[in-house]
Amino acid sequence: MASRLSELVIDCQAPQRLAEFWCQVLDYVVLDTDEGAIEIGPPSGFGGLQPTLILSPSPEPKTGKLRLHIDVNPVDRDQDAELARLLEIGARPADIGQTGEEPWHVLLDPEGNEFCLLRRRLD
Repeated sequence: MASRLSELVIDCQAPQRLAEFWCQVLDYVVLDTDEGAIEIGPPSGFGGLQPTLILSPSPEPKTGKLRLHIDVNPVDRDQDAELARLLEIGARPADIGQTGEEPWHVLLDPEGNEFCLLRRRLD
């Protein structure tokens, strides 16, 4: 038996703000709060196929490019419509040296964490 990814922990200065953003992006809900950390995940809860996110408070600001980033796929609309939705809820475009020919968009969440919007690949 192999391991599987069950949760990702993201250090952040404003867990509530990031929880609200990522809940909207992923259609997640708040599952738990503990000592300022907020765990969000699918409405079915922890342990399913989708990992949860734990937004852990940290007084230190993000510096430099993340060594790990999240990729998201639209599931009920095309990439252009999803890009418009993500920008409306607070994502910002990021320039990390792309050529403009990539089939994905690089974005920043409200705390400047990079993530990519891929083409629709999931049902």
